[in-house]
Amino acid sequence: MAKVAHEPVKRAMSRIRELSADEEARRLAFVRERALRDEVSLLNDAKREGQAEGRHEAKQETARNLIVRTEMNDAMVAEIAGLSMEEVVRLRAETKH
Repeated sequence: MAKVAHEPVKRAMSRIRELSADEEARRLAFVRERALRDEVSLLNDAKREGQAEGRHEAKQETARNLIVRTEMNDAMVAEIAGLSMEEVVRLRAETKH
């Protein structure tokens, strides 16, 4: 390794060598890194779930608007909104109340 003249860098490199030689420190670093990756993964999963829920709510809102503002039948509303017939029937029943 090249000789480093800057004292803070020397101290940091020395500390890295010490920690690398310590098996427990390596194990703790590995566990911490894995926990951080798991947290990022969980956050990404939650984000994808939220986005999917938002898209579904938008489809429901489209269906409600079509039900209220048009004379379309449930099959056509379901096709345009991208929902199941059962869900459109349920939404139509909710809008009548």
